[in-house]
Amino acid sequence: MKKTLISALTTALVVGAASTTFAAANPFSDVPADHWAYDAVAQLAADGVIEGYGDATFQGDKNITRYEMAQMVAKAMAKTDVSAADKAMIDKLAAEFSDELNNLGVRVSNLEKNADMVKWTGEARYRYWSERHEQENGSTDKTNKDKLQFRLFPTAEVNDNWHVKARLTATTDMTKDSGDDGNVKLTYVYADGNYKNFDVKLGKMPFFSTSDAGLVMDDFFSGAQLSFGSKLKATLEAGRFNLADANDHISDVVSDDKASSYQGIDLAYSASKLGLGLGYRHFNSDVFKAVGNYTDDNSTSDDANIWSAGASYTFDHNWNLLGSFAKNTEADNYETSHNIELDYKGAQNENAGTWGAYAAYRYLGENVSLAPTYDTAMTNTKGWEVGAEYVPFKNVHTYASYFDGKDLATNKDANMLFGRVSFFF
Repeated sequence: MKKTLISALTTALVVGAASTTFAAANPFSDVPADHWAYDAVAQLAADGVIEGYGDATFQGDKNITRYEMAQMVAKAMAKTDVSAADKAMIDKLAAEFSDELNNLGVRVSNLEKNADMVKWTGEARYRYWSERHEQENGSTDKTNKDKLQFRLFPTAEVNDNWHVKARLTATTDMTKDSGDDGNVKLTYVYADGNYKNFDVKLGKMPFFSTSDAGLVMDDFFSGAQLSFGSKLKATLEAGRFNLADANDHISDVVSDDKASSYQGIDLAYSASKLGLGLGYRHFNSDVFKAVGNYTDDNSTSDDANIWSAGASYTFDHNWNLLGSFAKNTEADNYETSHNIELDYKGAQNENAGTWGAYAAYRYLGENVSLAPTYDTAMTNTKGWEVGAEYVPFKNVHTYASYFDGKDLATNKDANMLFGRVSFFF
């Protein structure tokens, strides 16, 4: 049996009968105020029993399946403030759709109760890298990569202050066609408690060095993070960072997952057009003994003490200038990094036709920029980078950038071309 959404409003009228007046605003463009079902549709939408389509229409003449009708009946059954006559009508509907309701079972009851407590967003994206390094003999070492990635971001509400956030990531190498090169993993999961001017995170969470705009770090760590303040915000962090996720110069000497203990503090000040940041991060691991931190090969230090500072200034709604500097005081080579960037406009995923561009100079020492945020500039290089982004359609983001510079170790040419297309949902 199939029926239309309009005819299914018998259920809607039952659920709305407990209300003394239909005062809800109409959310659907194709149900005018003089439509016979206007009151029921508006009330049911306000109660969360029915939902429309993404284009703000109800499409009441569209056929629905018995399963879809059973879902509406299940929501009606969950209402407690109904009259005896309405309860009798609900019971008749429940009898008619008993098989579908039995198949849905307790699961539907639980989902309807908590449907608004778990929200999902996601991204499907394609990325391409073309990397070039000049060799001592004048030849060029070329490496191309293209990867497809699917990411889901569930957010579960615990109560008014606490949420659990996570990311599931699946990645496949587009240069292979074996069918078994993909993987799915839980990238992070953490509990987030948010109070006025105070926030606490516990678990495995994003790790971003805010004070230097990602010059030092943009990855994940496991532990705890406390943030407090408004215009002047302080962030305290402690936990463990997996050095296998660090830049290639460090991760190459890690034979397996090697966690470094970590403690850090980040101070950020923002007022009107000006932003300032200061950060300190301490890492400790035996891995640092093997990555060439010192010119003295017999050094036994297993620490990395990284200081960083940054500043930004917004001239108007189009132009923004930022700069940052970082230094590892335990290292004697490749121990500094700095970055200056000029941004123009910016793309907003929800607004088709928006775009932005930037130009930057980056110097990235391998012993201080452990996992920097840049897709194009490579660790242990210096040079210029330009890029642009554009949103051709709503929630479709395109990005391209090019880096032209030198390897710090050899002073030979180093280039990178990067592109990305993302679909958000």
